[in-house]
Amino acid sequence: MTRDFEVIVVGGGHAGIEAACAAARMGAKTALISGDLGRIGEMSCNPAIGGVGKGQLVREIDALGGVMGLITDRAGIHFRTLNRSKGPAVWSSRAQADRKLYREAAQEIVRNTPNLTLVEGMVVGIGASGSEFAHVQLADGDTISGNACILCSGTFLNGLIHIGTLQTPAGRINEAPALGLSESLQGFGFQVGRLKTGTPPRLEGETIDYERLEPQAGDDYFRPFSLRTQVAVENKALCHITYTNTATHRLIEANFHQSAMFSGAIRGTGPRYCPSIEDKVHRFRDKDRHQLFIEPEGLDTTEIYINGLSTSLPAEVQEQMLHTIPGLEQVVMTRPGYAVEYDFFPAFQISPSLETRPVANLYLCGQINGTSGYEEAAAQGLIAGINAALKLRGSAPFYLDRSEAYIGVMIDDLINCVPQEPYRMFTSRAEYRLALREDNAAERLIGYGREFGLIEEGVYRRHLSLRAAVDAEKSRFWSTSVLISAVDPSADNGDRQPMGRILKRPNVSYHDFAQIDEIVASQATEIAEKVEIEVKYAGYLEKQQREIEKFKQLEEKRIPANFDVSKVRGLKTEARLELERVRPVSLGQASRLAGVTFSDISVLLVHLKRYGNGGAQDVSRETIEPAP
Repeated sequence: MTRDFEVIVVGGGHAGIEAACAAARMGAKTALISGDLGRIGEMSCNPAIGGVGKGQLVREIDALGGVMGLITDRAGIHFRTLNRSKGPAVWSSRAQADRKLYREAAQEIVRNTPNLTLVEGMVVGIGASGSEFAHVQLADGDTISGNACILCSGTFLNGLIHIGTLQTPAGRINEAPALGLSESLQGFGFQVGRLKTGTPPRLEGETIDYERLEPQAGDDYFRPFSLRTQVAVENKALCHITYTNTATHRLIEANFHQSAMFSGAIRGTGPRYCPSIEDKVHRFRDKDRHQLFIEPEGLDTTEIYINGLSTSLPAEVQEQMLHTIPGLEQVVMTRPGYAVEYDFFPAFQISPSLETRPVANLYLCGQINGTSGYEEAAAQGLIAGINAALKLRGSAPFYLDRSEAYIGVMIDDLINCVPQEPYRMFTSRAEYRLALREDNAAERLIGYGREFGLIEEGVYRRHLSLRAAVDAEKSRFWSTSVLISAVDPSADNGDRQPMGRILKRPNVSYHDFAQIDEIVASQATEIAEKVEIEVKYAGYLEKQQREIEKFKQLEEKRIPANFDVSKVRGLKTEARLELERVRPVSLGQASRLAGVTFSDISVLLVHLKRYGNGGAQDVSRETIEPAP
């Protein structure tokens, strides 16, 4: 059968952009379908990229050849690295972007990507040939066929906006929801759930008293998100901080009954780590204030985003609430905040490649899998796009495990645990976070990006050149000895030691050597930072690498797709049911499932050995290969 396209991507948000660009750049004839082509790359909530755990995702996306980091570098207006007072394992980059510039940069990239066609339309259903994807159905009656489909529907699946008691069907403000698609998926046996997210009111910046706010400047030095960005990023805007107070909290408490979240109008669970202001006041009654960030929406607009004040209270109550906050006493609200409910499909129904189990060649990514956030969606979109293209080639699917990337941590979490709330990435979710730092994302992942043809040769050569410079400087630090007291004034002896050993001292930094070493004095910031991290934390990194090697032993023991768990004797009923529901791809993944014990893993291991040796399993023999 002749297909219109090889890969069809539904949705022009962050997940859809990455999926479409990756599949097309890998040679697949790709269509990106959006209800409004002019809204591709729209930032539905805060125009900010990165943050704790999320900055790591953006750099990993870039190292694999994705485009989110590049777009952010072009559109960013305020750049900061969070958690600088802590260790490098939790340093996380964040950028406030110009909403308009981000959308324009995203659209420029997708419009200029070879093999990518943009189609305006609303998808209302999918069709299959047997259990394999065949086509999508548009609201206008048209049918578009394809070999594979990637659904990136965001909050649009049966989306419902709440402002107080007012309910409006919408995926986001002033945009129609996606109707029919959710029901179409359920027709194939998919299980569906309901989640909720929200956004704060927008403010007229010229009515804010900035004298009463705390200014928050960007960093003097910020390493661009993308390896492809060859110019320094520039801070062009200032952010500010203010706080709620007891008057704010009293007003909110008096109007709990009008909040859609508390009145029972909302059935879906909201994000615990990005709660509404009503939820904060209710859950943290001991706190007399909550921090709010006053962040610009762009350079050519005076509209302001008030981060930390997500709400579904009636519009008139929102205005009263704003006027209790220092600096906002006279503020004009340009748009009220709202909550939005939407359908999602619990991710135990997909494999680590993000391909669904009920329908072959159909991939789900983003909020449809229960995640929250631009970065989480983009990372899934990239993985889905890569895997759709690989499957067209007849190649094995691409997985990242928990020891390789935050992307691997996120997908593993989603598949193994049904989310009871929108999933958000944090550094605390990664057990090997010292090895998964922002600064080494390229070392970990750029080889994959180059293999898939998503990393240009020039970018790869620059990475190798940087890596060589870091290694040379580390070698020099261990081969050059200096007086300890020349670098560390607290030293009470005149001994000489290699600079590398001295750098390991907690009170010594790389730049402390600048007064005695000309190379250090003129060293590039990125090289200096990497040398210091790798020298100072070498012992900890070696220990974590040993832990990773133990982790890999179970991850490399693959469970074939047609391995029949029901025929394995000795498994507890709870473990068997969970294994049949999730169908893990490795013993490592199986060991992380609720209800699966160490004894169950031991039983599985024995049966897998027999199976691999042509044992009595009533399934075709398949050699168990190491993880890709």
